[in-house]
Amino acid sequence: MNPQPLPSWFWALGLQLLALGLHCQDAQAHRGLYPNFRESYFEQLLDHFNFERFSNKTFLQRYLVSEKFWKKGEGPLFFYTGNEGDVWSFANNSGFILELAEQQGALVVFAEHRYYGQSLPFGQQSTQRGHLELLTVEQALADFARLLQWLRQDLGAQDAPAIAFGGSYGGMLSAYMRMKYPHLVAGALAASAPVVSVAGLGDSYQFFRDVSADFEGQGPKCAQGVRDAFWQIKDLVLQGAYSTVSQAFGTCQLLSGWKDLIQLFGLIRNAFTVLAMMDYPYPTDFMGHLPANPVKVACDRLLSESQRIKGLRALAGLVYNSSGTEPCYDIYLQYQPCADPSGCGSGPNAKAWDYQACTEINLEFSSNNVTDLFPELPFTEDLRRQYCLDTWGVWPRKDWLHTNFGGADLKAASNIIFSNGDLDPWAGGGIRRNLSDSVLAITIHGGAHHLDLRASHPADPTSVREARKLEATLICRWVAEARREPQISQARHGTVASLRLRGASPAKTRED
Repeated sequence: MNPQPLPSWFWALGLQLLALGLHCQDAQAHRGLYPNFRESYFEQLLDHFNFERFSNKTFLQRYLVSEKFWKKGEGPLFFYTGNEGDVWSFANNSGFILELAEQQGALVVFAEHRYYGQSLPFGQQSTQRGHLELLTVEQALADFARLLQWLRQDLGAQDAPAIAFGGSYGGMLSAYMRMKYPHLVAGALAASAPVVSVAGLGDSYQFFRDVSADFEGQGPKCAQGVRDAFWQIKDLVLQGAYSTVSQAFGTCQLLSGWKDLIQLFGLIRNAFTVLAMMDYPYPTDFMGHLPANPVKVACDRLLSESQRIKGLRALAGLVYNSSGTEPCYDIYLQYQPCADPSGCGSGPNAKAWDYQACTEINLEFSSNNVTDLFPELPFTEDLRRQYCLDTWGVWPRKDWLHTNFGGADLKAASNIIFSNGDLDPWAGGGIRRNLSDSVLAITIHGGAHHLDLRASHPADPTSVREARKLEATLICRWVAEARREPQISQARHGTVASLRLRGASPAKTRED
């Protein structure tokens, strides 16, 4: 019989009780930690699952390692499963892992995902059409597994229990690592991991509905101001007044048709998405230079202008003109549509992510101007298929992640924390309730995209401080259990051997 989900009040009221039974420190704020990361490269197999076409050819996979806090022979190994970008970006924005490493004496590793950053299987051609066939979730997980095994041997950490960490897509990968390689990973913290939505499950309007909810939370004036601005743009375009829209919003090119209008709407909607995801209570540089509480700042900017389109321009400037030096918006350069309606960015990393969103990762999100604040911009299964065929020559496999990893059906999994902030639009596509006594969901009230992975900050809400304490306690428990397992196994084998020497069956002793 499967264990029943634990009630939510258990975590709120029982947090201190959990800590009493374990020899772990509570997560504290540690300002100014310098992990002294060493950047290295590992000779990684190109293809883990086939033996002919690429044979045993390899590429160099980048990783970062810090032994600063490691208590060799005692401490665990914390392994960050890199996601769609440069590994340094994640290492520099995941300070909680370092704080926890200091508390628990852990070795820390940040592994870069193949096809991103400097881990390019085919060099500068890696993200060109015809060179991306080895960019899959499964290949990336096998990379991590092989790197982890080698590092344990190379650093003398064979007995160190490993805990996987990740945020967003990296959070998905950390959960998948625990599911696919439980002999290598004792547990996983999957922060803001949309494992349900990417498996093709859920409501296609959920994402932009939740982006809208963040701005509606700032009051009815802000929400109505957004709607008014979009209506004014559309009305002017219907009148043929493209130049008026171009001047009011400040586009570098004069708009001239519906194609330009759709591009403009996509650019603006993407700004709202970034602001909602990055709605932290302090300034950040993770996805551009953003102020503290950027959603509130955005609403203030919008409402400070008497003309709503100019207000929308000021709002979008938080994302596209944070320096204040750009004279206009180049709508085709600053925003590029892709198979991820939440935005891919630009450059080689964006191309790699676009390919993943055309193959395994399902991101069929649409706005409808009914349940959300944005113009009707559909991205249906048919539209996705056509885009992916035209762009990459591939046909998406919508059911594959669900088949391979289960979506929300994780009854066979164990030792995974799924954390989500209620301000994060990705939360609605993740695990929001406890699935067993060791597959747990934590909701961080007032938290944006994987806030709990970030370093402690004086402006942190109480909810994220408590979440980190619980995460630290559970991770400590998993590490302790993993260390006990070999001892229990040895004792069990010793008992069996003793019984055999006495001529008894391990299952049943013989009676004379």
